[in-house]
Formats: sequence, structure tokens, C-alpha cells
Amino acid sequence: MKIGIGLPSTIPDVSGSLIRAWARLAEDGPFSSLAVLDRLVYGNYDPLMTLAVVAGETQRIRLMTAVLLAPLRDASVLAKQTASLDALSNGRLTLGLGVGGREDDYRAASVPFHSRGKRLEQQLELMTRLWSGQPVDEQTGPVGPQSVQDGGPEILIGAYAPAAINRLERWGHGFLAAGSDARQVGELFGLAEAAWQRSGKPGKPRLVADVVFALGPDAVSRSTTYMLDYYAFLGPMAQYMADSVLVSQEAVRATIQAYEKIGTDELLFIPCIPELDQVRLLAECFA
Repeated sequence: MKIGIGLPSTIPDVSGSLIRAWARLAEDGPFSSLAVLDRLVYGNYDPLMTLAVVAGETQRIRLMTAVLLAPLRDASVLAKQTASLDALSNGRLTLGLGVGGREDDYRAASVPFHSRGKRLEQQLELMTRLWSGQPVDEQTGPVGPQSVQDGGPEILIGAYAPAAINRLERWGHGFLAAGSDARQVGELFGLAEAAWQRSGKPGKPRLVADVVFALGPDAVSRSTTYMLDYYAFLGPMAQYMADSVLVSQEAVRATIQAYEKIGTDELLFIPCIPELDQVRLLAECFA
């Protein structure tokens, strides 16, 4: 199982210099991917802009959105942005795509919230065509550039509901789940594998999951403050999210073992503390 690490780009007031240094440390370490989250109405950096910056700081490590809220964006523009990022990073882009659950993001983008699933499916259909070099329509030509990866960037479908996971029957190369409970994630993996089999695609889907971590002194208090703010829209459930943070190296090691047992191909660790020692402390857990 591969181990990836998130960038602290979702944490407000993080400097660009810290994000670049974080990416270089991850590149030099044992990590497989650098992952970013996505929100609109928050003090975070734009995920694609962030990955474009760290693409210039790295050469080996993959760049991943986990996940990008595609319905907030125009599909043709998004196809061009992601093909460009894939080409400029020499084929290192993985796009985890989902719809999210925050209505304020959709209000800010002037996009209907309750039809976001249907909009994502329309986007996937159009972007897949554009990445293959086909024109937008009979009156409009193709949208470039050509991505390095054949047919466009690797796509992971991020979802919880069975109907959303079933998008793997038509689109994507794998599935991405978020959560600290490996047993529940394993059930979602089973749904993703079933959808893949129904599609008749060869092999198996790539199965990726992410968990949240904070290590070192005051890890509990510092991560709780951030998580309660980030998930405030969930109300009382925000405390549950805060309690799910892995705050010791022993918890990280146990989580790695649990996710290996359910057949996870890659496990992403998303940070709650924007300090460079988090990269080192996490690497020590599985070096």
C-alpha cells in the first residue's frame, strides 16, 4: 500500500513558502502523492492553483485532488486546466472528483446545489471527450492541450452514496473514500468493486482513502480547533470529525495496518497542523 500526504493548503493563513517547502520534503521522503482538498467559501487556497505551484517544486511525487468539487466549475475550462496541469507536471495528476455537501459553496458559485450530481455526470462525459481530442460540439473545436496521460488525467470517483459510487460503471479509474473507520471504508470499497465489475472493465479499480492526522505537542487541542472550524457546517457532527483525527504515531501505524487489510491501494494522510515537522513525524511512522 502506498502512503500519500496532504498539503496544508486548506488551513487558513498558511504561507506559500510553507506549502512549497512541505512539497519538497514530501518529494524527498517516502510519500507517493501530495493531496489537496477543496472548498470555495473558506480561507483556503484554490486546489488546482496549489498543485500548479508544487508541480514546479517536485518531479517524482503524484499530485492529487482529494477531492475537487467539479460542479462548482465550468467543464470545458476545467478540462483545459487539468490537461494543462497534467502536461506541465509530466503526467503526474490524479483527479479525485466529487460534489461536496456545503450549500454555501454552491451559492457562491451560482450553481444549483440539488442538481450537483447530475451536473458532475455531464461534466465527466464532456471532459472525457475533450481529453480524447474530440471537439466540444459540431460548431466548436477541441480544447487542448493534450495531456500526458492517455485519455486525460487519472480519475477517482469520490462518494459515499451507492448511486454516486455507481458512476464507476461509466467513468473513472478508481474510487476515493474519506473516513477514519476502515471497516466502513471497506464496505464502500466493495460497492466500488461491484460497480467496476458491472461495467465490464478489465482488472480492478484503484482504491484510495484519506484520513486526518496531527502529531506532536498539543496535537489534540490544535487539531480540534481547526476541525471544529472547518466542519462547523455539520453542527454537532463537527466534534465527531475532530475526534477522528489520528494524534499519535501508534494510531497512525494501527490505521495503516487496518487499511492494508481491506485492500487499500493508497492511503492519504491529511494534515491539521501547518508545520513542517508533521511531514517528518508522519514519515517516521512507516519508515
